[in-house]
Formats: sequence, structure tokens, C-alpha cells
Amino acid sequence: YSIIRSAAPFAHRYISTETRGLIQKAIEERPVVLFMKGTPKLPECGFSRAVVQVLDLHGVPEDKLKAYNVLSDPELRSGIKEFSDWPTIPQIYVNGEFLGGCDILLSMHQSGELEKLLVDSKIIPEEIPADK
Repeated sequence: YSIIRSAAPFAHRYISTETRGLIQKAIEERPVVLFMKGTPKLPECGFSRAVVQVLDLHGVPEDKLKAYNVLSDPELRSGIKEFSDWPTIPQIYVNGEFLGGCDILLSMHQSGELEKLLVDSKIIPEEIPADK
């Protein structure tokens, strides 16, 4: 009994079926979905700002991007972390698939993987070399 009592309690919070459904619907709403602190025009953390800058750099059109400000919704802020099983925000989804956070997006940007994904997903046009 004392061994069980001394173990740290398991602090996992389960999101409601309703919240899970709303998040699932949200990530399918547009080709690129961003859960961030603040808004694209007014990010409220450096990591969210970096993600917005990378997406802008790649020319992701506004009509293909939907951003959710997790600071305005505590249920979303905690729920998205459980939904993705990813502990930090921002979180980026492309075509309903979770990519990761700021570090992964920056790595994909630097390696060229992000541009390929965005082109292959028809989110941005393929660049045609100027000499053609």
C-alpha cells in the first residue's frame, strides 16, 4: 500500500468527445491549420511569430491557412496538446496531418521538405526557374 501511495499520481487529462470532434473538424477546415498564441497579424510568442514568418516566406495564401488563438480558449489550449500528443504550441497541421511545432517546421524549411510538401499538396505553386 505504501508503495502505491508514494507513486506520483498520473496527471493525464482527457479531452471531451465534443472538444476532440471540434479539433478534428478544425484541422480539416483548411489545408494549413495553425494553433498558435496570438494571431498571424499579432503573434504573442516568439515561436508562433517564427511559424507565421516561415509560412509567409513560402507564400501560403490566407485562404488556405486557418489560425486559432489558443490564448482565447483554455479548453482548446489544453485540448490540442492532448489531441496531437505534443506538449507545446504552436502546432501546425497540413492536410489534416500533424507536422509538429516550431522546431520541426524550421527544420523542414531549412531542408527544403516544407516547400516540397506545400507544393505537392497544391497549397503553393511550384516555382518555375526564371530562365525558362
